[in-house]
Amino acid sequence: MSFTLPPFLTSGDSIAVVAPATVVDRKRFEPGLAWLRERYRIRMLPSIFDESGYLAGSDTRRRVELGSAMLDPEVKAIFAARAGYGSMRIVSQLPWDAFAKSPKWVVGFSDITALHLEMTARRIASLHGPVVTTLSSMPEEARNDFLELLEGRAATISFPCLGALTPGVAEGVLVGGNLSILVMMAAAGRLHLPKDCILAIEDTTETPYRLDRMLTALRLGGHLHRAAGIVLGDWVNCQPDADGVTAMATIESCLGDLGIPVYAGASFGHGSVNTPFVLGADATLGNGELVFRVG
Repeated sequence: MSFTLPPFLTSGDSIAVVAPATVVDRKRFEPGLAWLRERYRIRMLPSIFDESGYLAGSDTRRRVELGSAMLDPEVKAIFAARAGYGSMRIVSQLPWDAFAKSPKWVVGFSDITALHLEMTARRIASLHGPVVTTLSSMPEEARNDFLELLEGRAATISFPCLGALTPGVAEGVLVGGNLSILVMMAAAGRLHLPKDCILAIEDTTETPYRLDRMLTALRLGGHLHRAAGIVLGDWVNCQPDADGVTAMATIESCLGDLGIPVYAGASFGHGSVNTPFVLGADATLGNGELVFRVG
């Protein structure tokens, strides 16, 4: 792998649970935390439940909490309690240089894409997967896949039965995450995709015209031209407007003439499964599946 792979976890390791974004919903959080506690030792501050409007406390609170976890030598992985919004407000103030010298797994999706992209820019692998509030609702098979990846027992993982919007085969480093965050990070000048990557994207509650606008912005900025292939995850609640144009038709119209393979139907994102995968893994996309290799 061209990316640095953080050390894998073992049962009994210490993990930090942090809230870098939206206010934590205790009812959804506690079952997921209990599941993690069965296998790992939890490090968590009481202030994780702080509220400041729609944010889980002040920017300072969230930055200090996450920054401390990044530098704690006892912590082997960092799990986001919830996504929502807020990580971008603190990404530029985190101790990335020190973290890069002794990296650890950062786990989450949606708004946590901002953290993943900072790690991508530094060629450090991370794990696109559930936040704590979604763990308990995941199918058992997906939770098992999650542990297999975290603990280094899965050398190869695949997303089968994908549909080809544009057929072909591509190889590259698997990167990406939530489309909205990719666009916002690009606007902030903080999107640095590896050349000839496999770009994974998903989103939720976006109308087709907004998907068009975001994909067009990434294309005009030259970011999509760095991809060797694109794999599409879930597009939950991205319903058509009165014009009837669907999300998938819009995506196909925006990506279909890029001249690279584009496949749809991978089970990651805001759907009920959210199969975990390693950002920074070497991957092959084509013939109806995405396969990535770890280690």
